[in-house]
Amino acid sequence: MAPVRRESLLYAACITTPDLQFRTMSLILYNTLQRAKEAFIPGNPERVTVYVCGPTVYNSPHIGNARPAVVFDVLVRLLRTYYPVTYVRNITDVDDKINAAAEESGETIDIVAERFAARYHGDMTALGVLRPDVEPYATKHIDAMIAMIKALIDKDHAYAAEGHVLFRVASYDAYGALSRRDRRQLRDGARVEVAPFKEDAADFVLWKPSAPAQPGWESPWGLGRPGWHIECSAMAATHLGPTIDIHGGGNDLIFPHHENEIAQSTCAHDGAPFARYWLHNGFVNIDHTKMSKSLGNVVLVCDLLDAAPGEVIRLALLSAHYRQPLDWSDDVLEEAARKLDRLYNALRRATGWEDSWQGVAPDPDFLAALNDDINTPRALAALFNLARELNKAELGAEAVQQARVLRASAALVGLLEAEPADWFKADASVVDIERIEALLAERTAARVNKDFAAADRIRDELTELGVVIEDGPDGPQWRRADS
Repeated sequence: MAPVRRESLLYAACITTPDLQFRTMSLILYNTLQRAKEAFIPGNPERVTVYVCGPTVYNSPHIGNARPAVVFDVLVRLLRTYYPVTYVRNITDVDDKINAAAEESGETIDIVAERFAARYHGDMTALGVLRPDVEPYATKHIDAMIAMIKALIDKDHAYAAEGHVLFRVASYDAYGALSRRDRRQLRDGARVEVAPFKEDAADFVLWKPSAPAQPGWESPWGLGRPGWHIECSAMAATHLGPTIDIHGGGNDLIFPHHENEIAQSTCAHDGAPFARYWLHNGFVNIDHTKMSKSLGNVVLVCDLLDAAPGEVIRLALLSAHYRQPLDWSDDVLEEAARKLDRLYNALRRATGWEDSWQGVAPDPDFLAALNDDINTPRALAALFNLARELNKAELGAEAVQQARVLRASAALVGLLEAEPADWFKADASVVDIERIEALLAERTAARVNKDFAAADRIRDELTELGVVIEDGPDGPQWRRADS
């Protein structure tokens, strides 16, 4: 049997189709496989396929789990403006960590998985993350996994040994292309004792035996359960076909998970590329330190939601480019809250846009930033430019149109989802929006008339209401004192 060789993945320039919502398409994405930015060209413009590795549901989600959920939510929102999209994000509900959590709690794995899947859904909804089109659970796809493993054995890419089935890495010449790891280095650098039934230290598990007390399914190789990597390959193939457009996940999944997915999927499907584009988000660090249980610095989303609205957390997660590390701190949240106050404060200047912003084209600079490898920092800067222009606009048709553009642009990144008045009323420290606006107008008039004593008195009154006034070139703006 000849080993499967890597196929060239070169794609032409971007295309334009007549039915695009915003007329032009120039999406550029950084493809981890090529280590370069590439124009995005779907295999089928009538059905763009996206697969993102979802959570392993054995505990409450932390901020690191939230980052890929938010990042790829933005990507899918953007893609949907150009193409029909099928977005799949899985739930891993069979795993040794789930087994350990179930044993510790005295429950079955399905009870543990159901509880933490519900927490994940609740937390992600609070962050404005839309549900995927399909959310497959691993335990519902065991038959598909067994069928794929059988195919790999039949093609001599896998072998059974002592109740295990292992992928034969030597049968796939391109192994290591995604992670830039040489297979010989992987073998020579192995730091753990190699199981005696392995042909090669690099071979990885597709199926493993289960003890009577462990979760297990009947298979041609005895009672057992799937390896982690085969789960995603089988679920992706079941719902999206042998080749998908975009596969996403965190940097920590590049090796071994995504590398192994490529190997087993490509070999099972006779050399068909598994994914055309690979996107990976950077880590979330806590005060410049890697987040880990051993350090006790894991930040749970539910705890953050007790301290800040979900939209604030979402903006904070989008404040850095998705491929770069994000350093999380209280300052990041506070800055995000201040930024949202400024955006909402500009939006509420105009009235009449609320029911007429859908279908309005986003700001060109904002859209260009997102099309450039989802550059959210640049896109957010464009939002604030829009807010400044809105603050300077004459109230009337001009302000209404600018508010529409601001709202339509923000929707692409899942921001400004609340009504402006509701956003400010949500904080009890701001008790009377109309009174604040009236006092601000009085203060502006006093300053124009050079009655600075009255202006200072009004500022003090606003301070007592929990409001901070910020004077700038675009005129005075206010925010909550704790934002």
